[in-house]
Amino acid sequence: MSKGKGTFQPGRTSRSRTHGFLVRMRTRSGQSVIRRRRAKGRKQLAP
Repeated sequence: MSKGKGTFQPGRTSRSRTHGFLVRMRTRSGQSVIRRRRAKGRKQLAP
């Protein structure tokens, strides 16, 4: 009995288009996300 596909189908393009650095920098809140991650010392600011 098949259950079909799972909900998470990973892909680099779709991931970066929704959560990428340039998308974050477009909005003020996104910029604050990057700022917070820089302050925390994250190696990867955005995927």
